[in-house]
Amino acid sequence: MIQYAERFSKEESLGVLNPKIRKWFEKNFKELTPPQYYSFKLIRSGKNVLITAPTGSGKTFSAFIAILSELMDMADAGKLEEKVYCIYVSPLRALNNDIYKNLSKPLEEIYSEFNSNKKITVGIRTGDTDQKERQRQLRHPPNILVTTPESLAIVLNSAKFSESFKELKYIVIDELHELANNKRGVHLSLSIERLAELCGHDFIRIGLGATLYPLEEAARFLVGYNKDVERDCYIVDATWDKKMEFETICPVKDIINSSDEKIESSIYKIIDNIIKKNKTTLIFTNTRSGTERVVFNLMKKFKYSEEEIAAHHGSLSREIRLGVEEMLKKGELKCVVSSTSLELGIDIGYIDNVVQLGSPKSITRAIQRIGRSGHRFYDVARGEIIVVNRDDLVECSVMLSSVKKKLLDKFSTPKNALDVLAQHIVGMSLNRKWKVEDAYSLVRNAYPYHTLPKSDFIALLEYLSGSYVGLESRRVYGKIWYDEKDGTFGKRGKYTKIIYYLNLGTIPDEVAVDVYEGKKWIGSIEEEFLSRLKPGDIFVLGGRLYKFEYSRGMRCFVSRSESKYPTIPPWFSEQLPLSYELAIEIGKFREKFSKAVEKALPKKRSLALKGIKSNEVQEILDELPADKNAKSSILQYFVEQILFAKYVPNHKFVLIEITEDKKSDLNYVIFNALYGRRVNDALSRILAIILGEKYDEDIGVMVSDNGFVLFSEFKMSSRDIEEALETTFKTDITKLLKDNIRRTEMMKRKFRHCAARSFMVLRNYKGQKISVNKQQFNAQSLLTAAEEISPNFPILKETYREILEDVMDLPRAKEILKMIESKEISYKIINTPVPSPFSHLMLTFGEADIVMMKDRRKRIKELHKEVLKLISKG
Repeated sequence: MIQYAERFSKEESLGVLNPKIRKWFEKNFKELTPPQYYSFKLIRSGKNVLITAPTGSGKTFSAFIAILSELMDMADAGKLEEKVYCIYVSPLRALNNDIYKNLSKPLEEIYSEFNSNKKITVGIRTGDTDQKERQRQLRHPPNILVTTPESLAIVLNSAKFSESFKELKYIVIDELHELANNKRGVHLSLSIERLAELCGHDFIRIGLGATLYPLEEAARFLVGYNKDVERDCYIVDATWDKKMEFETICPVKDIINSSDEKIESSIYKIIDNIIKKNKTTLIFTNTRSGTERVVFNLMKKFKYSEEEIAAHHGSLSREIRLGVEEMLKKGELKCVVSSTSLELGIDIGYIDNVVQLGSPKSITRAIQRIGRSGHRFYDVARGEIIVVNRDDLVECSVMLSSVKKKLLDKFSTPKNALDVLAQHIVGMSLNRKWKVEDAYSLVRNAYPYHTLPKSDFIALLEYLSGSYVGLESRRVYGKIWYDEKDGTFGKRGKYTKIIYYLNLGTIPDEVAVDVYEGKKWIGSIEEEFLSRLKPGDIFVLGGRLYKFEYSRGMRCFVSRSESKYPTIPPWFSEQLPLSYELAIEIGKFREKFSKAVEKALPKKRSLALKGIKSNEVQEILDELPADKNAKSSILQYFVEQILFAKYVPNHKFVLIEITEDKKSDLNYVIFNALYGRRVNDALSRILAIILGEKYDEDIGVMVSDNGFVLFSEFKMSSRDIEEALETTFKTDITKLLKDNIRRTEMMKRKFRHCAARSFMVLRNYKGQKISVNKQQFNAQSLLTAAEEISPNFPILKETYREILEDVMDLPRAKEILKMIESKEISYKIINTPVPSPFSHLMLTFGEADIVMMKDRRKRIKELHKEVLKLISKG
């Protein structure tokens, strides 16, 4: 049963601690933090606990003080042996190092005070741990093992080391919010169930996370099931116990007509003022290139030195990143600029203020980032989001307003991921001979696999045992044996163990892809970016426009584009999509605010451009955590949209615009569909396929968070659009998308990822690394073989599932279409001589991000002028 915990008194909480631990704790901490009032007694009572609380709230000690008390009791009674009693798992190696230090320090202080003979030992086991330390741990297992999901999966198959787990009492999963929504977390959930089977008993599961919603689902992910019975778990919810102050900032009064130089100058002045006001400032950009550009400009404009300001992102070497983190901890840096790499709970010391450039795209991410400031629990977290376009002004203001209302985005765990399961079946086979029923029962105990069909489990056993002749001819051999009659399986072949150890994990190998125009090399792009491209897509490289033609292995072939505008932005693969929950909140704001603005419009409507007076309008604006410039820009935006198009799209109303671009001779159908990029990716493909089949032409697509654009050289009528929507209601859209996806770059790349996870394509063979280029060629050959075997071949099935459910959001896209069919969501098709204001950002989506925005703004200004001209005539 999942239930919310009740708070205990201070004495009840401290009273359960070992006297030495209690004395040390009271000496170092004046007060318990909110999560500690709940957790100490629950953990000492042997309960599974999920603790969610902001950064700096003492989450780690909420778990470990109770665990250290138990181990100290054992030490005092002479019962503490060289065995692993607690495993701590974190997705970050750097966080593991922090935990090691944070546990070692109090233990050293306690021993120096009490002269304890039997000491609690702590050891780290990650990919960075050298052979000498591993051998030492084998001889003398630590009482607390600090590790990563991948290293845990490896030690599960180390016969000698796993013996030290037999007395395991606790497993602590940190940064649960970072693991629960991806395949690393799915992988870990299976490792934990295998660990319980290996120990021969269950253990206490403790989950720590900063921003989790829904909490009940997070608790289920943490504890899983015992056969068909949900394990018990207590939820400690201190998510909102830390004070936050934040604001959306618009750098200029007139965001449309101000010059690029003025906007850029104003942004950097605002940042400089914030840096000067505070001891340490952390700035987040949404891209790595943006991070480098901000550091360069701050140094150039305000003469900051390398000792005062630094960049931190995933493309920098580990040494540089660690150096920056160390300088931050020591308070030596005035400012650090990061993409996403400092978002998680690495200890970076005290941060006074967080600045976010551009939208972080989700409520949860905004809280995580702003929450990095005011590191101690009773400090106030302070942050600003600086925005330079009107859609983002609305988005970020509503996002921060949602934080005030204590709303969060939902996380979503991939369900029944067959590639991850294939990896674990091989791992399980290395330990012993299994009955199929026992193995299937164990797998279903893990929350992400509780609904796994038996047929999928059997299909994986058949694939892994080499039942398919078509694969052996392509050098894919069986890793296990499977006796269908006897209902058993086990290890096969002497190389299986080596394959498992050298190819384990869920993070795919990705490298830069070389781009060629004919035989001429012109640069490189990220593979994730390539996977998003469709033939005909136009993107910028080296300041020039190129049209994507095709790829071969890790080479991308393009031709020069005559188009004036790109359809895919250069940062598309880096920026995370708008969350569905935030999209709906923005829709609710649009609905409410547009009604108030319409009511307040003067009879002579064009006068509204000079401003409107309305208490209701002002009250709604005053609710937004935004500065004066932001509020006036938002109001102007809505006024212009209503005057020009009459309609403001929202979550219950899709505005479809048929319009044209006189400069490029293209015709556009713009769907103002506010559901986030993942949903819109699915919706846009469905409609583009249906309309393309009707006209026997390829329809171009641009996808954004606020909608999507279909474009072609011929004009589509409103009747065509209505018929296309009607067709979707009668179509098997899953099949339609699968047929369409098969020839895409995404399918080729994602199949390689899934094939590598399931040991179909090896990344390393007998210690030899296999190049990503060779992996890709192997995967493309195996994709054809898999299709010949069966459309339900497990790795093929998983690739489609990952694309349709994890990359896109087909389940929600289906819901939206159902709601359109039932008229719960209405739509209106209008013809416009030029695109309406709410469409401008969608049409310029390919241009640039907040830090490199000149081309985009130039085009928006042109469109804006045409809109104002038509409004003044009307």
